[in-house]
Amino acid sequence: MKKGDYLTTILRSNKTVFSFKDIILLWRESNLKAARVRINYYIKNGDLYHLRRGLYAKDKNYDKQELATKIYVPAYVSLETILGPAGITFQYYSQIFIASYLTREINCQGQIYSFRKIKDLILTNRLGLEARGEYFVASKERAFLEVIYLNKDYHFDNLSPLNWSKVFKILPIYNNQKMSLKVKEFYKYWQSNQ
Repeated sequence: MKKGDYLTTILRSNKTVFSFKDIILLWRESNLKAARVRINYYIKNGDLYHLRRGLYAKDKNYDKQELATKIYVPAYVSLETILGPAGITFQYYSQIFIASYLTREINCQGQIYSFRKIKDLILTNRLGLEARGEYFVASKERAFLEVIYLNKDYHFDNLSPLNWSKVFKILPIYNNQKMSLKVKEFYKYWQSNQ
């Protein structure tokens, strides 16, 4: 790769957020020290934006949900971040909720990222996940199920946006009897209010 092509390769990518690994794969770089030096040079010149250790963006207009899925991998955007815009919950949350292999809360560039631990078998199952460019988000049905999976009692404001056949198709991946009973209760409640 020629000297000027390194930055151009990043800027032409569809991604807005890059891990160090993403960059060395884009550059096909085997010399990690040279890659770090080059990245630091681009950061000092303002050509790349440093987000946190090992994570970079093209500029300050990066996709925050894309960043959310790169902090801890594997991960996908889910829970209240999906349910609010879908009209299932009316409470506004400024933080971004992510399903991951651990539970953590991180502040990065003024944005709070709330990671919630989900079993690996569920986390790596793509049923009910939708690709959004360079990362995945849960469908409203999967986000609904994950809120039930992670919370004993939860109040949903509006169940009408849910496609119940999709809910029952995704439900078996959780392999949880109590959760299945709770989902059936919500379904009966929704049916009685139709």
